[in-house]
Amino acid sequence: MAQNTDITLTADTWTLLTNSNVTSITFQNKGAYHILVKGTTGTVAPTDENGSVRYNPGQGERNVLLADIFSGISSVRVWAKSIKSLSVMVSHT
Repeated sequence: MAQNTDITLTADTWTLLTNSNVTSITFQNKGAYHILVKGTTGTVAPTDENGSVRYNPGQGERNVLLADIFSGISSVRVWAKSIKSLSVMVSHT
């Protein structure tokens, strides 16, 4: 299901950014702390930070293919994590 919204991350918890399988995504870190972003092949939350990408405040991606960020796996879901609670803008079809 397509979405264009802000999602609040809970501190130190992987939060699902996508509400359906996607091939591309737009997102921006709207918080004051960095976030880690990780792709997975399903709806089970990551158990570690290996393979995640760091985005500092204000950073993100615009309509990027998941294969371009996470080339080592066939990602269909995107998760984010931060040391503090903050918002991430997310848009995908």
